Amino acid sequence: MNGIQLKPQAARYKRASFDEDEVSAGGGSVPSGVGSAVGVGGLGGGISPALDGSSTVLNVGHDPSRPSISLSGLHFRRRHGLCGHQCTTYECCLTILLMFSSAALLAVFLFGPNGFTRGTHMTISTHAVPGVCLAPECITVASAILSAMNHKVDPCDDFYEFACGGWVKQNPLPDGKSIWSTFGKLWQENQLVMKNILDDDTRPTNSVAERLAKTYYLSCLDQNSTIEALGSTPIDELLSQLGGWNISSSGFNVTSWKLQSAIELAQNTYSRSVFFAWMVAPDERNSSRHIITLDQGGLTLPSRDYYLNKTDREKTVTALKQYITQVGVLMGSNEEEAKTQAESIVNLELRMAEVTMPEDERRDEKALYNKMRIMDLQRLASFIDWVSFFRSGFSLVNISVTGRTEVVVLVPSYFRQLSVIIKDILAKPTGKITLANYIGWQTVNSLVGALAPSFREAQRVLQRALMGADGAEATWRQCISDTNNVLGLALSSMFVREVFDEQSKPVAEQMVREVKNAFKENLPYLNWMDDETRELAKDKADHVTDMIGFPSFISDRDKLDAKFEGLEMREAEYFDNNLRISQWMLLKNMRRLQRPSQRGEWDMSPIQVNAYYTPSKNQIVFPAGILQAPFYDKNYPRSLNFGAMGVVMGHELTHAFDDQGREYDKEGNLKQWWNNRTIEAFQQRAKCFIDQYSSYKLNNDSINGKSTLGENMADNGGLKAAFHAYRGWLQSNTEFAPLPGVNLTHEQLFYVGFAQVWCSTETPEATHMQVLVDAHSPAKYRVIGTLSNSVEFSKTYKCKPTSPMNPPRKCEVW
Repeated sequence: MNGIQLKPQAARYKRASFDEDEVSAGGGSVPSGVGSAVGVGGLGGGISPALDGSSTVLNVGHDPSRPSISLSGLHFRRRHGLCGHQCTTYECCLTILLMFSSAALLAVFLFGPNGFTRGTHMTISTHAVPGVCLAPECITVASAILSAMNHKVDPCDDFYEFACGGWVKQNPLPDGKSIWSTFGKLWQENQLVMKNILDDDTRPTNSVAERLAKTYYLSCLDQNSTIEALGSTPIDELLSQLGGWNISSSGFNVTSWKLQSAIELAQNTYSRSVFFAWMVAPDERNSSRHIITLDQGGLTLPSRDYYLNKTDREKTVTALKQYITQVGVLMGSNEEEAKTQAESIVNLELRMAEVTMPEDERRDEKALYNKMRIMDLQRLASFIDWVSFFRSGFSLVNISVTGRTEVVVLVPSYFRQLSVIIKDILAKPTGKITLANYIGWQTVNSLVGALAPSFREAQRVLQRALMGADGAEATWRQCISDTNNVLGLALSSMFVREVFDEQSKPVAEQMVREVKNAFKENLPYLNWMDDETRELAKDKADHVTDMIGFPSFISDRDKLDAKFEGLEMREAEYFDNNLRISQWMLLKNMRRLQRPSQRGEWDMSPIQVNAYYTPSKNQIVFPAGILQAPFYDKNYPRSLNFGAMGVVMGHELTHAFDDQGREYDKEGNLKQWWNNRTIEAFQQRAKCFIDQYSSYKLNNDSINGKSTLGENMADNGGLKAAFHAYRGWLQSNTEFAPLPGVNLTHEQLFYVGFAQVWCSTETPEATHMQVLVDAHSPAKYRVIGTLSNSVEFSKTYKCKPTSPMNPPRKCEVW
């Protein structure tokens, strides 16, 4: 339904994820209004309310569904045997076809004129296990590896092209997609699993929570066309409660309209982010408690640069004005009048963008932690009465708020300057109209995905300008993604019961231990770190908790239902269902203010194809959704499993020690625990990464080495830890025989496994957006940048010192 989410930012819930940009890429996005919770909600830039509404979370959409394979070593139960009694004629034919096609492909590589036999860097290793592995799994994975590669490229010249060149040629962007990748493919498979479950009316629904998920999904499918029949009626009614919207036909009375009331209603009743964002989040100096946290926000476009950069502004701001105008017309406005009002909204957002702090200036966690009382906030930004504002929310959950209540303001300068802007606008004759139009627009935009198709079509103008594609996909796919974003735990309960074998959890847990041990074993070799800090780092690594697959309570009907107590859904009320969810999430989040932090909470749906680290919990999480091929499969050589899933695990572990994670101690508290000389040495090494990645360009866009620093460190540290973990595993285990036709040693295969996770293609617009807003480097440079820093990689592929993949200057921290 909607491609990317065009909604404002929210007070950020700090968490480092493995892959952020795939949400819009894979097609899994939050409906504008389902998660646009702000305050506690509105969470923008790819952020949405968490699973049970208790916190917020960065989304990553991807794809699932594999009918049956014993996925991920962590295995998923095989639901269909080869031509067995559970196998339909269609499925059997597909399986047999796959076997023949794989064999044919291998024959081409093995015996054809262009066979993969001439590489100067690769030799078949047969000393560990004689012969070649000809098991069906080996044939299948060998076929996949070879077809993704471009064997004409020297791996020491461009390893990304070497590993992914074939994949890119064979995978043009699907219609409507701006990004397509291995993540997106896997997410689509998971979507299909969920569709089969939700569409099966004969399948028993075991809990209230699961029935809520199914009801929401059906309301999104809207098979009776209720959404279209309602037109703009639902949003008209909501706007009237906000005092009307001057752009639409909704009655607007400038005399009776009050800024304070409008902001309170938008933020604390309807959970829409206007002007700023707030939420109850862990207190980063005392992670056992929660505190009110405020952040900058309220822009429609995903980055301030789209407003301030002249080139971007000509394209995207023009599209934004067209979008606002078209929505106004759909709601009954005269087109010329709508254009005029759209201009005033965009001009206001332009002023807000000018005082918004750039992301690359937000990496110092201590500088962002500005604790003050509400009365201090009042002196800082007096455009509203802050005690009244918070009371309007917390009174709904019977929590008292006074001027002495503490809050954390992440960017005080933004609130100070925002107050000046608003007061300046109010001093003008049309000031109230401008502010009311902005608040009305932010509310409408956040709910466009829940309105009639004509509204979503209006949004596509902006989506095409931002992403180079309109984001259109099958309604059922978008509805699966939407359901997962708002009721992920309920959906995951069904997913896990269908395909996940919990007995496989120990396999992944062992792998995490091996990677963690490899990371710790490397600490004594870091000559830039003093002994005391080294011991504390080891202690922190020991205290990192790992959560694998899914939380156990989702298998307990009563416990799962308790997570969604008080939430109601009705099949014919998709718009209202979205409001109910965001309001329910808001209330649930506010109740956290008087409750201790729970370290065992999950902040991501177990279906997600992603992983993450939470600094305030010192916790790494690997959902069931990513514990599948191509990341992990028990039938794969361990070289591939460590190269893909092992690096994911090492990546998240390294986040505990990147430029931001290192500022938190083993308990998740923001405090200095490093020696000053070690900090200085760390920063010198960090600068190497900043300079390296800033030198990379893609489509004339330079990567921001500063804003991507943490992710780049995690990629590099994760690769090193995983490679040494693999070597450690080999000391007491026997690897597979070589794969048929793959003229690579297993250590070389490790790096192919790492690189092929990142095979992807995207529009120039999507690349540009990623460079502007994503904390991750583009896929190509996650491969090239990381491997060119690896001494082990250059040795494994025998790269000459003068080759592009073996530069003389290498960056290394962990």
